[in-house]
Amino acid sequence: MMEPSSRTTGSLSGIRVIDLTRVISGPFCTQILGDHGAEVIKVESPGRGDVVRAQGNMVNGFSWYFAQFNRNKRSVTLDLRQEAGRAVLHRLLEGGDVLVENFRPGVLAKMGLDDETLRAQYPHLVVGRINGFGSTGPYRDRPAYDFIAQAMSGFMGVNGPADGEPMRAAPPISDMVASQNLAFGICAALVRRERSGQGDIVETALTNGLIGMMGYLAAEFFATDRIPARTGNDHPMLYPYGLFRASDGEVAIAPSNDAMVERLFRALGMLHLLDDERFADNNRRMANREALRECLTAVTETRSVDAWIDHLNRAGVPCGRVHDLRETFADPQVQAQQMRIELDQGELGRIPVTGFPVKMQEAPAAVHHPVPRLGEHTREILAELGLDEDELKALEAQGVI
Repeated sequence: MMEPSSRTTGSLSGIRVIDLTRVISGPFCTQILGDHGAEVIKVESPGRGDVVRAQGNMVNGFSWYFAQFNRNKRSVTLDLRQEAGRAVLHRLLEGGDVLVENFRPGVLAKMGLDDETLRAQYPHLVVGRINGFGSTGPYRDRPAYDFIAQAMSGFMGVNGPADGEPMRAAPPISDMVASQNLAFGICAALVRRERSGQGDIVETALTNGLIGMMGYLAAEFFATDRIPARTGNDHPMLYPYGLFRASDGEVAIAPSNDAMVERLFRALGMLHLLDDERFADNNRRMANREALRECLTAVTETRSVDAWIDHLNRAGVPCGRVHDLRETFADPQVQAQQMRIELDQGELGRIPVTGFPVKMQEAPAAVHHPVPRLGEHTREILAELGLDEDELKALEAQGVI
């Protein structure tokens, strides 16, 4: 059995994660665990590995797309279709704390690792899984990707202009949300295990994650039985709240209550609008949105975006510029929060990736390992399991590693 690792720091130091995931949902989850100190062993198929290793823009033969989701891991290659590969996996699980997989429901069971077997052989183990629709219900066996989850969750149906078609979010949001949900669920199960000694099986699904994010839109549907209308960049329940034209672009303005609306009107020199019965409260402002937009735009287009950002923020009205990614990562606030970091990939140079969104004072997230090459740590990890050189050569000859 592998000895507990002391190579990392962080809240999850000493936790070993066996990572069978690929693409985004799953790898993002295990990266989060690794960022906070868990030892993550990424199990990949020999020869090819995670398909994302060959996707996206390649720099010096290396995928920066893959790098975005796979720091703080070690890579071991195992052919899990072979009995000898599965035997090594079992040895990993004996010393593991967490197993994470994102196969379609039933695939792990075909490897001999159904839920009953996992509970019986590894009662301490926390098993985390991500799939498209969950492991029960009529859609459990359907393949799913982010676009399908965005469509079927209702998420896409509430996004886009009122007179246009439904719109997807550009980032793979269902994958990212499901991964974050799973990381949270795994941590909750580990806390419970500390108290009970018993592991758990934790599941998240792409579609469920987005349904869980519908927030006040779901609440309004439940309350009224009306389908929320698409409102583009306007808030579906508040006005004024959205993008407004300035002299050199658009400024995002977000007064979220009547007090902030009053501050906005005062800052614009338009306090008299509160005496206009069309705009006296939020319900009437929503009903007369276009008329109010015209009034406000007549003023906002007289000054620049920068001028409004300075003036309105000083007045206590939340506002900001619509950034492209170059502007985002050049922003001094983003830089102060270290939301762009670099990984030292040796001969490949330094690779920029997004930073750590969760800030902790006593046990902060950190880079413990750069992004691994395929199978980079196979021999190292298998030697830690107790396999000798002859056994490693035999596995290589069989194509298991």
